[in-house]
Amino acid sequence: MRLRLPEERPTEPPTGYKIAHPVLSQDGTRAGFTGVSLGGALPYGVLADASCVYGLRHQAPNRHCDCGFHCVHDRAAAEALLCTAEHRTAVLLDVTVLGRYLRFELGFRYARQRVRTATVGPCACGTVAAALADAGWGRPGWRALAPSCAGCLRGRTAVSLAGFARLAGEGLRVVARPAAVPAPGDPVLPGELGVPELAAEAALLQARLDWFQSQLARLGQGGPDGGPQVG
Repeated sequence: MRLRLPEERPTEPPTGYKIAHPVLSQDGTRAGFTGVSLGGALPYGVLADASCVYGLRHQAPNRHCDCGFHCVHDRAAAEALLCTAEHRTAVLLDVTVLGRYLRFELGFRYARQRVRTATVGPCACGTVAAALADAGWGRPGWRALAPSCAGCLRGRTAVSLAGFARLAGEGLRVVARPAAVPAPGDPVLPGELGVPELAAEAALLQARLDWFQSQLARLGQGGPDGGPQVG
């Protein structure tokens, strides 16, 4: 005889965390997300219903299938997934679990979800993200986006964080994760330089400028009329 856990009837919908890549429709009028593993080929909106990724006709989630949305209970567990190389540009989602769900040790597999908040990591240069820009890959009809600061956009298709939230709709909040505070002894980030560090940078720049001026003077003295020699 196989024992089954009692059916849960929570007074409020459960919540959880997951990671996903933000995406923008080809015409720039819609925004959503695409998963990082199973079902990653199917972009979804802020409020979405799951379907079987194998094309089977049963409802998701099914106990004998892997279909359905997935999330974990612990925020730190979801953030840990962002450390892997392939997930560095993904965003952290805070979701509400709706409809039928299956509980497992680390989280839920469920039929319907609402994304409440998307937390965007820093730009590849380390600066706090100001926008989501074309990441260079996508799905048919959808461009994948990656966090970017204003200085690194370089003409790429992009949307501000507020603009992405507006296109996604359903009350989505999009926030940028603050820049990491360097630990004692760590190199200071360029955006967080103090007076001593700025003075050192200025001295270094002045030394480089003096070197360039000396090189220009040496070249200027090489020719018969004060100009550089031509071989």
